[in-house]
Amino acid sequence: MSGNTFGNLFKITTWGESHGPGVGVVIDGCPAGIEISEKEIQKELDRRKPGQSKITTPRKEADSVEILSGVFEGKTTGTPISLMVKNKDQMSNHYGKTKDKYRPSHADYVYDVKYGFRDHRGGGRASARETIGRVAAGAIAKKILKKHKVEIIAYVTKIHALSADINPAKVKAADVEKNAVRCPDQKMAKEMIKAIEKVRDEGDSVGGVVECVIKGTPAGIGSPVFNKLEARLAQGVMSLPATKGFEIGSGFAGTDLKGSEHNDAIKSAGKKVTTLTNNAGGIVGGISNGENILFRVAFKPTATIFKKQKTVDKKLKNTDIQMMGRHDPCVVPRAIPIVEAMAALVLVDELLIQKTVR
Repeated sequence: MSGNTFGNLFKITTWGESHGPGVGVVIDGCPAGIEISEKEIQKELDRRKPGQSKITTPRKEADSVEILSGVFEGKTTGTPISLMVKNKDQMSNHYGKTKDKYRPSHADYVYDVKYGFRDHRGGGRASARETIGRVAAGAIAKKILKKHKVEIIAYVTKIHALSADINPAKVKAADVEKNAVRCPDQKMAKEMIKAIEKVRDEGDSVGGVVECVIKGTPAGIGSPVFNKLEARLAQGVMSLPATKGFEIGSGFAGTDLKGSEHNDAIKSAGKKVTTLTNNAGGIVGGISNGENILFRVAFKPTATIFKKQKTVDKKLKNTDIQMMGRHDPCVVPRAIPIVEAMAALVLVDELLIQKTVR
C-alpha cells in the first residue's frame, strides 16, 4: 500500500491500524534544535482523542504519546523522529458479525477491489485513528511555525443546517475551546450540540464545515503552477477521512460576484503591501500575499450509523446491515486539531522550501 507519506522536505509517514497494537508517525527532515516534549505533543492529541464529551465516541483512549527517537535532552536532533501511541480500548468483536458485508460509505468494498484483502476491524488504515500520527507531527510543525509568528486556528462554522457567524480576523483559539463543538459563536454552539445529541439518539449522524485561518504567513510562500500553496493545502486537508469539499477565500460564493466586486484592491501601508478585502484568501497565483490565509473544508456525516441499511456481502449478494461499534455522531468537532495539523505540515514544508531556494 502506497500513499502513506506526505511532504517534501518536512516529510511524515504515518503507520498503524485502528484495532492494531498502536499507531504513529515517522518525521523526516525536521530541523535540529527545536525544543519539543511529549507534554506539548500530548496537548494536541488530547484535543483529538475520543471520549471528550457526550457528542463524541465513547471509546476511551488516553492516546498517550511516546517519543521513540529523534529527540535528545528536549530538543530535536535532526534525525528521524518516531512517535507512537498504543491502542488500549479496541472492541474488535463489534465487527465480527459484519466482516463479510460492505458497510455503506466506508472503504470496505474499494479496499477489497484494490488489494484483495482488508482489515475489517474498524476500517484498518481507513480509520480516523490514522490521524493521530498527523496531529502528533503537526504539534512539532506548529512549534516551528510559532518561531516564525505564524498561528493556525480552525473552528466549526456549520453543523448540518446550522451556520455560525464568525469573523476570521478576530477569532481566538481560546474561544474555539470554550465548548464541546468547537464553534467560537457560543450561542450557535449550544444549538449545534443539541442537533448532534438528537441525531445520536436517533442512531444517525450529521456533517459540517470547518474553517481555518492562518495568521502571520509572510508574503512569497508557495509556488506557481502545480505546487500552488492552495493546491497543497487542499491535498493535505482532503486526504483526511470524511472530507468532501474544499474552498479558499470567497470560494464558491465568489462566483456570485463581478470582477469589480471580487478583486482585492491593493494599498501600501508603510513598507508593507496589503489589500482592502481578502476574497483571494491570502493566496494569489499560488503564492501567499501576506494576508490571512482562509480556507474551508466540508466533512460528510459519519458513515457508521445504527440504522438498518441496504448493502451487499463479499459474494455480491444483496442483504441488510446494522452496524455496531462506538462512533462519533459528528466527526467535525474532533477534526479541528487534525485540520490545523495538516495546515501546519504544509506551511512548515513550504517555509523550508523557501529557505532552500533563496
